[in-house]
Amino acid sequence: MTDARSRREMLTGAAALVLAAAEPALAQTAKPDSLTVGKAVFSSFPFAALDVGTDAGIWKSLGLDITGVDFKGDAQVQQGLTAGSVDVGLGSGPAMAYRSKGVPAIAVAVMAGRPLDMALVVAKDSPIKTLAGLKGKRIGVTTAGSLTDWLARQVSTGQGWGPDGVVILPLGAMEVRINALDSGQIAASVHDLTEAYEIERVGKGTILTLFGDIVKDFDTHVIFAHDNLIAQRPQVLQRFLKGWFTTVAYMRKNEAASIKTIARVMKVDEAVVAKSYPADMQMMSNDGTFSQAAIDEVRKSVADLGMYDQPLDVKNMYTTRFVPVKV
Repeated sequence: MTDARSRREMLTGAAALVLAAAEPALAQTAKPDSLTVGKAVFSSFPFAALDVGTDAGIWKSLGLDITGVDFKGDAQVQQGLTAGSVDVGLGSGPAMAYRSKGVPAIAVAVMAGRPLDMALVVAKDSPIKTLAGLKGKRIGVTTAGSLTDWLARQVSTGQGWGPDGVVILPLGAMEVRINALDSGQIAASVHDLTEAYEIERVGKGTILTLFGDIVKDFDTHVIFAHDNLIAQRPQVLQRFLKGWFTTVAYMRKNEAASIKTIARVMKVDEAVVAKSYPADMQMMSNDGTFSQAAIDEVRKSVADLGMYDQPLDVKNMYTTRFVPVKV
């Protein structure tokens, strides 16, 4: 009896070893899981990590087929999530408030903290040399209620002018804002740091200040997941998050290859990406963890933007179910 049981156990163990050895091959032949990922801004260093993951083969190695979709601001990403055309959204901290407005998605991980990747740009020959010179002036941003909108308002409040010390103009894409600077329609514009360095390189403007010097605690960029993805395919979401933070780890070790991808995606010179690389990587989260101080500042940003006229319920802003992510 004992010998028979031992033989059965040996056979069972051998079968398990064969199955374990076959798992990688099975994973490679299995049909990958598809995810549509919306990016609030295509020309931004943190969002380009999605493409770095593709070029490095990280998504494929995890059995994921990623389709990236470029949007013009947070509001459009949230519209995509509402319509169900987007599974995962890459957006800003203030966009966490959209769930309280009925968007069926929630923040599941932090992409990047304090806004070390954001800059305020003025025209190359602008007479404005300090923030004090912007009082009453017009500042161009992407869309109303966006991260760029809130950052522009921080200039006003930080100078003691109150929320209306500057005029906010939502103008969309970088090219539109740069043209508005050239024509004198606006006095300044909020940009991704890599964009800002590119603007300086081509002689279209000058960086007046970096927002990382103004805002100390913040979740600048976060990852959103549709409720259906969380409810029906949580393992796929977990794999996506593992892929995202594996990509961040890859970017820390493979700067040259990452710069090539980011420069191509953002359509800027590689030297410009290299210049912004240290600051951008400094703000990138390694595991997606939320911090209470940053969440408190995000709640304040939502109030500043007038996105929600009542105290925001933290439970409607984010979930810690999927973080920290271990890679």
